[in-house]
Amino acid sequence: MGQKKDLTEKSKIVSYLAEGCSSLKIAKLLKRDHRTIKRFIQNSQQGRKKRVEKPRRKITAHELRKVKRAAAKMPLATSLAIFQSCNITGVPKSTRCAILRDMAKVRKAERRPPLNKTHKLKRQDWAKKYLKTDFSKVLWTDEMRVSLDGPDGWARGWIGKGQRAPVPLRRQQGGGGVLVWADIIKDELVGPFRVEDGVKLNSQSYCQFLEDTFFKQWYRKKSASFKKNMIFMQDNAPSHTSKYSTAWLARKGIKEEKLMTWPPCSPDLNPIENLWSIIKCEIYKEGKQYTSLNSVWEAVVAAARNVDGEQIKTLTESMDGRLLSVLAKKGGYIGR
Repeated sequence: MGQKKDLTEKSKIVSYLAEGCSSLKIAKLLKRDHRTIKRFIQNSQQGRKKRVEKPRRKITAHELRKVKRAAAKMPLATSLAIFQSCNITGVPKSTRCAILRDMAKVRKAERRPPLNKTHKLKRQDWAKKYLKTDFSKVLWTDEMRVSLDGPDGWARGWIGKGQRAPVPLRRQQGGGGVLVWADIIKDELVGPFRVEDGVKLNSQSYCQFLEDTFFKQWYRKKSASFKKNMIFMQDNAPSHTSKYSTAWLARKGIKEEKLMTWPPCSPDLNPIENLWSIIKCEIYKEGKQYTSLNSVWEAVVAAARNVDGEQIKTLTESMDGRLLSVLAKKGGYIGR
């Protein structure tokens, strides 16, 4: 009996049975095979089978302590791996997960670099050194790489009932990306500037890039008083902190107190990182993908133009709070 016909004929079979008709007569009336009608009647009379509950394995207090220690030693492990390391077998997945929920959480791996004791001490020293700094005079710089497809896991959103999720474009050879450099100061965004495709930023190419973009297009137009008070911030990338780059910046007048020292492993302290998040959310919204490096670069420029001065000002003015948070957390991460 086909599924659709079965759904329409069930009520007829039941009504014929109530009238006292035999299965053979019902088969003739409905023009169905007699065996099909008999099978339906037999299945209906048997009723639904009751689910047999399997006895669950009991976990002792000693085993619970072993599971807790194993979960602490095996971050990001599956429930099966944790229980197997404790030589606990015969426990269904639902029970394992229920036990682990009381002592652990399902988390993704951290993308931030780990902080050791030396890192935390240097972050605290940095916060104390610049606690009374006028951050409206600090120029915050950084690079960002954007790809054609965006970060993994961002293409997520609501799909209407009956609709299928769009299939993302797959590339056999990746597609590459664009390296972008920019800086912010007070309520102003300088850039973004595009690093030439295929250029690897070593000390020489980094300094040449700054000369062609930042210094020629923006810094030279500023007044002498502005240049005197400005503090240049950059992270600890090798091309930034090399002897060549340091000497080159010194010849440009950016040295000593005008060049901010930067603590290791501290992207959470740089407000321009939040700007990159704003731009990426805009260019990759609704799972947007790009077909060329020029198109993704144009999207970055358009998104940067839509960032107003108030948003940038909010980021630069957040530095006082960030420094206090670093001290309160004894050099630990503060989030962004």
